[in-house]
Amino acid sequence: MRILKYILSALLILGSWGVSAQKMERKSIRQGNKLYEKQKYTEAEIAYRKALEVNKKSKEGSYNLGNALYRQEKGKEALEQYQLSLSQQTNPVKKAAIFHNAGNTFMQAKDYGKAVDSYKSSLRFNPNDDQTRYNLAMAQALLKKQQQDQKNNKNKNQNKDQKQDQQKKQQQQKQDDQEKKQNKQQQQQQQQQQEQVTKEKAKQLLDALSQDEKDTQEKVKKLQMQQSKAKKREKDW
Repeated sequence: MRILKYILSALLILGSWGVSAQKMERKSIRQGNKLYEKQKYTEAEIAYRKALEVNKKSKEGSYNLGNALYRQEKGKEALEQYQLSLSQQTNPVKKAAIFHNAGNTFMQAKDYGKAVDSYKSSLRFNPNDDQTRYNLAMAQALLKKQQQDQKNNKNKNQNKDQKQDQQKKQQQQKQDDQEKKQNKQQQQQQQQQQEQVTKEKAKQLLDALSQDEKDTQEKVKKLQMQQSKAKKREKDW
């Protein structure tokens, strides 16, 4: 009997704690909702986290925390909460709302491709949501523009690279032409120097030959004069 009483007492304690935990969870969520409506998103985040401390599987707590994080532009954390809430949610309309808000988060991050996918998923659960349909059209338009801009930037970069390559080739060609011109000038200078050396050597050779001829002529004259004097002496004698 005593064991049975202990078991009943334990069940009553657990039951009362469970009721108390639910009350704490709901209280924290209500408090978070009031702060959210006042645009006090940081305080609302704290309140929703308190609800999740009591019940980690709180569907409403995870979803509302995701919204508070989204308002603070904490996209990555918001998506984690949306994913957690989605894995626990069974209501199609609420699933549609989660996908819709996830799409808004992707739009905030300018990840338009994932935003399109999220809005499409939302419409599969709630096809009559005009706001989601409008957001989907906007995301598709922005995605198309983004892709076109990326294509234009790619072409622009390619043209820029081609222009730079062309300028490099022109500059290289100019340098090659200058080098050829300098080499040609050097060759001409060397050739002129060689020709000058050759002319000087030829002149020196001619001068030497002329000097030798002059010396020879003088020697001949001296010899002739000596012979003439000798002849005169013979006659006088």
